[in-house]
Parts: sequence; structure tokens; C-alpha cells
Amino acid sequence: MSMRFTAKARRGVVALTVAAGLAVGVTGCGGSSSDHKKPESSASTSRTNGSDPSTQEGQSGHPLAELKGTNGLLLQITSAQRDSGGFVTVNGTLKNDSATTVVIPAQLSGNETEIIRNGHSLGGATLVDSEGKKRYYVLRDTEGRPLTTTGLSTLKAGESIPVFMQFPAPPANTDEVEFQLPTFSSATIKISG
Repeated sequence: MSMRFTAKARRGVVALTVAAGLAVGVTGCGGSSSDHKKPESSASTSRTNGSDPSTQEGQSGHPLAELKGTNGLLLQITSAQRDSGGFVTVNGTLKNDSATTVVIPAQLSGNETEIIRNGHSLGGATLVDSEGKKRYYVLRDTEGRPLTTTGLSTLKAGESIPVFMQFPAPPANTDEVEFQLPTFSSATIKISG
């Protein structure tokens, strides 16, 4: 096999994974419009402004975990959903629990050059399967952008934003993993689905 063929095949697999994830996400967001008010704004993704994911339907009112970070930052993980596309999506809320505006630490992006090159994100997040002795890093698209909330800069006092991160799925029999994010405490979370 030539390197050119291998690179094309690898790009195709990544594109297929992203497409499958988007299809599952669109399917999961459907519902009866007569039961709910229409949202005042929609979620959108932009290269310059980062992503602004909406709250997922079916999330419980109680977070799976609360992780404390530096300068009063608090990350509440609301769901960790496995899907048939072979990945896990972790959703949550990043909140400034302090009385002053906080600059989001650059360390949250991790230390990989490819992720850092795409701006501030939660690209440094990992899932650790201690039984399988594996660490899972945030997925990337074909252009090297992390599949996570991006464009993070500052949070005003009391402000919170919805966040997400997508990872390769651990084996089907693994339903608990340790979630880690630089500058935050770590926590064990349960994967559903």
C-alpha cells in the first residue's frame, strides 16, 4: 500500500465517523413540536466563534459529576452517551462560580500542537479506562480540529456555557471511566447507551 492510499483511506474513515455522529445527533434531537416551545436561538458551529451546543434532550437534572478548576471554574458533566457510531459524547456546563471575570486557561486545550493550533478548546480532556488500561483522547476532524467546544475565552461572574467533547468509545462492557481535564479535579463518570 502506498502512503497516499493509506492517507486517503484514513481521511475517509474519519469523515465517515464524523458523518455518522452528526446523523445520530440529528436523529436524537427530533421530537414533537407541539409539546415544547420553540427555542429562542439555535445551536451553531463557526470556525471563528467556536461551537455553541444546545442542551441535550433526556439529560437528568442532576449532573454525573462536578469538577472544580482554578479561579472558581466549575465543570458539571450532565451526560456521557455512547452511540452506535463508535464514540462517546460527554456533555456538560462550564460555569464561573467566582465573583470576577475569569480567563479560560489555555491548558484546557492540552499540549498537542495540532489541537493548540485550532484555538482555545477542551481538547485536553481524556477518558481513562483503568480496567482496560487505556486513555482516550478527544477526537479530531479531517482538518485536525478537536470535536469539542472551541472558541473559549472568558466567563463573566456567574456565567455558564454548555460544552461537549467526543471521544472514541471504550469497549461495550466498560461503563465507567475517569474523566480528566487539565487544571480540574478528575471524576469517575458512568457511560450510558
